[in-house]
Amino acid sequence: MEFAESDDGSLVAFELVEACAPDSKSQSDPVIVIPGGPCRGPEYLDGLAGLAAVRPLAILHPRGTDPTGSTDPTGSTVPTRSTGPTGGLSRGWWADAADAIAVADRLGLERFDVLAHSAGTRAALALTARFPGRARTLALITPAAAWLTGTPHDGGEVGARRSDPLIDAALALMEVEPTDEAAFQRAWGTEAPAGYAAWGDAERRHATIGGMSLAAAAAWFRDIPEDAVERILSAERPPALVLAGAEDILSGVGTVRAYAAALGAELRTLEGCGHYPWVERPAEFRAALEDWIAAG
Repeated sequence: MEFAESDDGSLVAFELVEACAPDSKSQSDPVIVIPGGPCRGPEYLDGLAGLAAVRPLAILHPRGTDPTGSTDPTGSTVPTRSTGPTGGLSRGWWADAADAIAVADRLGLERFDVLAHSAGTRAALALTARFPGRARTLALITPAAAWLTGTPHDGGEVGARRSDPLIDAALALMEVEPTDEAAFQRAWGTEAPAGYAAWGDAERRHATIGGMSLAAAAAWFRDIPEDAVERILSAERPPALVLAGAEDILSGVGTVRAYAAALGAELRTLEGCGHYPWVERPAEFRAALEDWIAAG
C-alpha cells in the first residue's frame, strides 16, 4: 500500500498492481483506477480480469474505506476493520477528484489514463472539469448515469424482465432510504442480486467482497456544486469509452446510452452482463478494454 498527499493535506491510499509475467507491459505508465460503491472497499475490483497484464493499475482507495487488509490462508487479501478510513470520510465526489490527481502526482504522471467504475465515474468526470488536460483518456465502466442527463433510470424495467423474486425484492427495497447502518447493511444484502445478470456461485462470492458504510456512501454526495453537470458537459473532455451491461439494473441500459451520447463517448455493451462485467464476462470485459488502455 502506498500513500499520496491530497490537496487538503490528507493522506489517501492507493495500491500499485503490476503483472509479474515477463511479457507484461510493466514499464508503461499506470492507469489511475477510481472504484465505485460509492466508497466501497476496492477489493471488490478483484483484479479487473487481469488488466494489470496490459498496463499497471494504480487503484485509489476512496476516502471512507479501509486501507489495510489481512491475508487468508489461500493468500488472497480480505477486508478488515482498521484504526480508521483512508483520508477520513469523503468530501463529496467533486472535491475527491483531487485525490486521483494526488495519486498521479505521486507517481510523476502529468497526463494519465483513468478507469472508473459506477459511482467512481462521477469523480472521473469532475476531474476532467476541475483539472483540464490531466486525463488523457477515460474508461467509464457501468457508470452511474441518470444524474448527468436527467434521462429516467430504466433499471426497474430491466429487472422486471427477469421475473425473479430475488430481483423483485431488491427493486422494492431500492425505493426505501435506509435510516441507520443496520438497515443499510440489510438493504445491501437484499439488493445484491440486482447487481448481476445471474446469481450464481461466482456472483454470490463477489457480492461479499469490499465493505461499504452508510456514512461513507452518504458523504460522497455532499457539497456538490449546483452547476457541476453544466461544468462537466461544457469542459473539454478527453476521448472516452463507456462500457455497459445489457442487463445492468443498477445503472440502467437506455440511461447509460443517453449518458454516453451526452459525453460524445464510444459505447460498448456486453450481452448477458450486469453491473460487474469483470466478474460476469471477464474475457469480454478484458477484450473490450485491452486495446483502449494499451493505446495509452
